Amino acid sequence: MTSYRYLAQNALTRALVAPDIPMSQVEFGPELNGAGSLTAVVEPRLAHLARQQLDPGNTLLFVERDRSLLWGGIVWRAEPEGQRLRVEAAGYGSYLHRRHDLHGNLGGRGPYIHTDPCKIMRDAWNYCQEQPDGDLHVAVDSTTSKATVGTPAEPYAIDWWEAPTLGAVIDDMTAVESAPEWTETVAWGKDGLPAARIRLGWPRLGTRRHDLSFTSGVNIATSVPVQYDADGFAQVVIALGAGEGRGRRRATDAVRDGRLRLEHVVEIPSEKGNDRLAARARTERIARQVMGEVSEIVVRDHPSARIGSFQVGDDVRLRLHDQWVDFDGWARIVGWQIKPPTGEQQEHVLVQLQRADRFTYGG
Repeated sequence: MTSYRYLAQNALTRALVAPDIPMSQVEFGPELNGAGSLTAVVEPRLAHLARQQLDPGNTLLFVERDRSLLWGGIVWRAEPEGQRLRVEAAGYGSYLHRRHDLHGNLGGRGPYIHTDPCKIMRDAWNYCQEQPDGDLHVAVDSTTSKATVGTPAEPYAIDWWEAPTLGAVIDDMTAVESAPEWTETVAWGKDGLPAARIRLGWPRLGTRRHDLSFTSGVNIATSVPVQYDADGFAQVVIALGAGEGRGRRRATDAVRDGRLRLEHVVEIPSEKGNDRLAARARTERIARQVMGEVSEIVVRDHPSARIGSFQVGDDVRLRLHDQWVDFDGWARIVGWQIKPPTGEQQEHVLVQLQRADRFTYGG
């Protein structure tokens, strides 16, 4: 039988403060280009003790499944709810949205001209973790890409007087054309402590998995209906950046596809780079040209796709058959949320999907 364990660690000292916290109503998982999340409840008889162990903003929480770590992150909220304690945590990447560049250009590492965004992402983590009491011992992949950020005319600069969050810098790097992608993983380290890693992927994270499938009547328990919605459809995307009036930066990406012309405006008032603005418009246009999509499914542990066998970023064959539609195509996993078994409720995974043809990759 599958077993779960929930461990708590002091974020600063790395001391284990709770080796096994009894939790229920647990949901957790990672996401593409995001930190992922966890929610859970500690029952009344142990809520008071757990409240002392789960110090928000200073505690790391980990999920172990059959002796393998599946998820890790920072506890941000532990609130009494009646006699229970409701816990909310988010992945390591959420920490960078609580940290700011106080020195400018990531401590003098910039400004950046024709720089690989993978390097800037590593610089952001290095700057974060070199500050006093800011080291989470997160390792960032050494992946490189052929994408570039900044030009001699418009360097990518981070101004200290604006005190931007480091998370915003990471978001900027995933918005450039042919950008790298990232997600988080945790595993037991050689020192016997949990080790966190930021996985960088270029030209993409994950791969097309011909060995796995999600199929109605086999391993799909439930799914949302296939959505055919023209409200979000557009062949023309106008991206508006920094500035005002006639001086506002603007980029348009458009194609003709034999359909009625539909337009969409994206406002990014902080964007000063024309190249990044144009890339954002193109990425948005490609995504908005797809119609007919399944956004999420609930799957069971099954030989067709064992829990733990698929990763964020993977393309998996999706076959849905019901009274409304026969859908057969490639879908990309952009996140998942595991619900461990409780009582008579079996373990299952809520998988977030997007059509694989929404994505384009550099190379």
